[in-house]
Amino acid sequence: MDKKKIRLRPLIQGIYALLSNGWLQGFFTGTIFKGNTKSICLPGLNCYSCPGSFGACPIGALQATLTAAEFKISLYVTGFLTIVGAAVGRFVCGFLCPFGWIQELLHKLPFPKKLKKLPGEKLLRWLKYLILAVFVILLPMFFIDATGIGKPWFCAYICPAGTLEAGLPLTIANSALRQALGFLFTWKVAILISVILLSLLIWRPFCRYLCPLGAIYGCFNPIALLRFKIDENKCTGCGACQKACPMDLPVHQKPNGMECVRCGKCREACPTDAIEIWRKKK
Repeated sequence: MDKKKIRLRPLIQGIYALLSNGWLQGFFTGTIFKGNTKSICLPGLNCYSCPGSFGACPIGALQATLTAAEFKISLYVTGFLTIVGAAVGRFVCGFLCPFGWIQELLHKLPFPKKLKKLPGEKLLRWLKYLILAVFVILLPMFFIDATGIGKPWFCAYICPAGTLEAGLPLTIANSALRQALGFLFTWKVAILISVILLSLLIWRPFCRYLCPLGAIYGCFNPIALLRFKIDENKCTGCGACQKACPMDLPVHQKPNGMECVRCGKCREACPTDAIEIWRKKK
């Protein structure tokens, strides 16, 4: 991941979003793609029910197994998350998440005031770990109906990516779905609107505070094969990396923190090229 690739990051994000959600017919017919690739997890948060999606969201797939009556965990999904996380950590968030890319595009729109962080930032960042534990894992596993089946609580009640990528396109194209809309859909749209408005104000609010997939990958950042290293002989402690970081992270002090999405803006801003890609010494 050199500086040239970092500058191409928005293009990579756009191309990946189009390739992973390229079944355009679905958007016109109000149906979802049902090919064999639907059983394959995509690395980023990408709704299974998106009309154009060729694959499955790992959070949705994880909940699908946790809510099933016949089994409570999928070795495929947990193995997938472990392998991807151990390889690249939250690089996925920075390069391969369509909803993250959409938030970045929204943040580029003019707004009277942009914020680097919200009040109570440190506490807010822990919300996504709480959501992961409660809404993705515990509630689907233990709150079950008479048939022994639980609900995908995060997907059903929180996920704004699902509302934007699946809920809205499907209801627009499918009149039968429009007639069945109720309070839950209104609630999900309200969450989406809140994320959109916050995206105008602050960089990637959903990724910072709410995304359980980012919480999973973030735990791998300190040990992932792809990680940053500070050359102490070059680093002057000027703080240019933190000023450039849209997450306001002290990269020169903690280059592999759990919040870093590997956008690379710190490397572009470093005047001494002190931020390197870690490579195992022979």
